[in-house]
Amino acid sequence: MKIIIIDDNQINLTLLKVICRQLPGTESLEFLDPRAALAWCQSHEPDLVVVDYQMPEMDGVAFIKALRATPGRQETPLLMITANHERELRYEALNAGASDFLTKPVDRMEFLARARNMLALRQGQKALAGRAEWLAQEVEKATQTILERERDTIFRLSRAAEYRDPETGAHVMRMAHYSRLIAANLGAPADFQDLLFQAAPMHDIGKVGTPDHILLKPGRLTPEEMTVMRQHASIGYEILRDSPSPFLQLAATVAHSHHEKFDGSGYPQGLRGLQIPLAGRIVAVADVFDALTSARPYKQAWTMEAARDFLLQHSGGHFDAGCVKAFLQDWAAVLDVRERFEDDPEDIAYRKLHAAPTRPMPLD
Repeated sequence: MKIIIIDDNQINLTLLKVICRQLPGTESLEFLDPRAALAWCQSHEPDLVVVDYQMPEMDGVAFIKALRATPGRQETPLLMITANHERELRYEALNAGASDFLTKPVDRMEFLARARNMLALRQGQKALAGRAEWLAQEVEKATQTILERERDTIFRLSRAAEYRDPETGAHVMRMAHYSRLIAANLGAPADFQDLLFQAAPMHDIGKVGTPDHILLKPGRLTPEEMTVMRQHASIGYEILRDSPSPFLQLAATVAHSHHEKFDGSGYPQGLRGLQIPLAGRIVAVADVFDALTSARPYKQAWTMEAARDFLLQHSGGHFDAGCVKAFLQDWAAVLDVRERFEDDPEDIAYRKLHAAPTRPMPLD
């Protein structure tokens, strides 16, 4: 353990150094200049500081105040030595943060006893801090495990919802990555990017409440059926909105707003421009782009370039122009996501058996 001794008298320094050698498991570092000692203590972690009161430039009380003002040094054991017997000075030293004090001439046995006590206190502090750090790490591990399980469950539920609709499981992964890419390029905070990545796959969870005869109907929907279909945005919001989970709360916002259009012609609320939550504006771009570029039983996949042109053509109308720009500014990243999360051929084949070839492309 490291003992720091500060005294402007070399004889006193030497005497205290010799006494400290009788404390096993310790080493001492001596300073004649309290300012140099303070600089060392601010950049290193002492286990015990022994400081004289009467010193030029900076007395012991001033040193104590400066040390206690240093982050992480509020609990460092600190022993002040002084020849002054006045109570007022002792009160001042204690109020400044001294742990204990001795008067000159220093009694060797008393010094050793007080130093041992304070070093034992320091060992207890370190053990407690180490235990607290270990517990914090264990809590963090457990929390991460819970979060990973929660995320996995949400992704699987999202895929379950997608299986009621002729989309593939890879769709939710691609559009989640696209959404995070847009958020990152917009300069959104990292925690928002992560939450959006987790929330985006839940965008169509409300389709679990859409009747099969409408959700899976061949051909175009009637106006009445389209009204029912569009209810999935509000249904998803109602499913998710009361959750205490931050990313499910954001997922509720995404479910409710990703079919809104920047020009106000979307649904379910007909929001316009910046009235639409940012998460909804982002997911609108990601979702439609992936729908366009994905092969489905009822349509061929558009080329990436054709889908890009579609976003640009409808920028400022259907889509937030800022979100479109953020998405397209890193085209290499878009292509990388597309390559990494390809549709499973078996998945497509299964859906082809259960889908009508004339069903329209679901941009709404």
